[in-house]
Amino acid sequence: QVQLVESGGGLVQPGGSLRLSCAASGTIFSIYTMAWYRQAPGKQREWVATITSTLTTFYVDSVKGRFTISRDNAKNTVYLQMNSLKPEDTAVYYCNRKPDTWGQGTQVTVSS
Repeated sequence: QVQLVESGGGLVQPGGSLRLSCAASGTIFSIYTMAWYRQAPGKQREWVATITSTLTTFYVDSVKGRFTISRDNAKNTVYLQMNSLKPEDTAVYYCNRKPDTWGQGTQVTVSS
């Protein structure tokens, strides 16, 4: 009985920042690799970032240098800090526990 709940989405201007959070329950959080994905309207779901149990991180090229994934195992939470946001970042962002568990998503809209 694993649940992932995303929060922190919203409307921001281009160049702005948001921090997304994903709170996990019903799991031994610290041993799992966690990831963020996003899905824009009319597009397929896209992998964005991953953080392993040993804090190794990976990013899709389009967000490198702008986004940072992190985790706080004491809080059972993974974060996605998003800086220098672009309209192309507009999407529903989903938290994922590898390999098979997803949150409900949180909307991020980047627009002036």
